[in-house]
Amino acid sequence: MRFFSFQERDLEELVEKTRPFAEEGKVATYIPELARGDPGALAVAAVDGEGSRIVAGDRDLRFTMQSISKVVSLALALLEFGEKAVFGKVGMDPTADPFNSVMRLEMVRPHRPQNPLINAGAIVVDSMLLAKGADEAFNSVREMARSLTGNPGIRENEAVYLSEKRTGDRNRSLAYFLKSVKTIRGDVEEILDVYFRQCSLEVTVSDLAVLAGTIALDGRNPLTGEKVLPGKICRILRALMATCGLYDGSGEFAVRVGIPAKSGVGGGIIATVPGIMGIAVCGPALDHQGNSIAGIALLECMSERFGLRVL
Repeated sequence: MRFFSFQERDLEELVEKTRPFAEEGKVATYIPELARGDPGALAVAAVDGEGSRIVAGDRDLRFTMQSISKVVSLALALLEFGEKAVFGKVGMDPTADPFNSVMRLEMVRPHRPQNPLINAGAIVVDSMLLAKGADEAFNSVREMARSLTGNPGIRENEAVYLSEKRTGDRNRSLAYFLKSVKTIRGDVEEILDVYFRQCSLEVTVSDLAVLAGTIALDGRNPLTGEKVLPGKICRILRALMATCGLYDGSGEFAVRVGIPAKSGVGGGIIATVPGIMGIAVCGPALDHQGNSIAGIALLECMSERFGLRVL
């Protein structure tokens, strides 16, 4: 299905309209390498069901997937182990707490993180993948990212990976707590290494729009035509993105924008319009919940102007 409702000039107009919102946000600094991001940058891409792409704004902007990679590792785990096994270890419920909260994990359900799109849940998912060894686990996640994006050249940003590894004490505390209650098994540092490496996968909005499009099209990559995932897994991913994809900002985003989405602290957001298109934005300046402030404004404008709301 082609774009009938907008063209490149429309997206360029919306980028310039929403770019000033970035002044209200700040780039992530708790991962030192991310602090180098340009807070004023903003880019958007959209891909339809036939593989046609529209890109606007800072189209060459490169950034790391960060928590968007949780969608990739979850898809892989569901494909390899099945729904019952995965959701026996992690829940499907939204959270009102920050994405890296230790308190909620300890006080509510110590043995089962609330969902796979918060840090604790993603660490549990990666622990399942580690059964094949750390290097093979990461390679599998990277290959899945390449298949979903249609870009065989995707690889990790070494500087960001090392920066995250050096400063990831909050994630270490989550992982060692999960180990202490026997939710995860195996070497904690190896599990975290997979997690840090997948978060450091470097992409563009064009890459992520194809990834979002693949999920929107029930697993068919709009660029390559390859059937990457079963439709049922994509429906699970979209449901979790709609309820949990922007952490404690998910409810407000659902009301304002109405499209299943997943954010990352690198400034990226993927959004899926089921059966129609995938969208990706990136704006490194974040709001207090860790989501791209200009990116959300841009998606809201697109949803309203082009009638993309599905929720």
